[in-house]
Amino acid sequence: VQLQASGGGSVQAGGSLRLSCKASGFISGDYAIGWFRQAPGKEREWVSSMSSSDGATYYGNSVKGRFSMSRDDAENTVFLQMNSLKAEDTAVYYCGVAQGNNAAIKVQDYKYWGQGTLVTVSS
Repeated sequence: VQLQASGGGSVQAGGSLRLSCKASGFISGDYAIGWFRQAPGKEREWVSSMSSSDGATYYGNSVKGRFSMSRDDAENTVFLQMNSLKAEDTAVYYCGVAQGNNAAIKVQDYKYWGQGTLVTVSS
């Protein structure tokens, strides 16, 4: 499984960005595809995830109501729409896949990772 994240960039506080994560390869069974972020000097933090089975989405408290996930099954791509961005959202954003756990929110549950895309929010 390979994941390609894209869509990062620089934006002013209050602005929006949409990240994409394109998956290739076969993933057997149920899985979660999730977004994490890592700011300089901090641990990787779970942002959101989506269940492969029913598309249910889950969000961390810091982004709930501002971020939303969606998917395009034909393109094997998931998106993270980020609105009302804040300076504290600045980080490298990673997408990952957790096999066998379609509600995974822990870093250690994720086996496959994309390369990361940088989001910079200026205040």
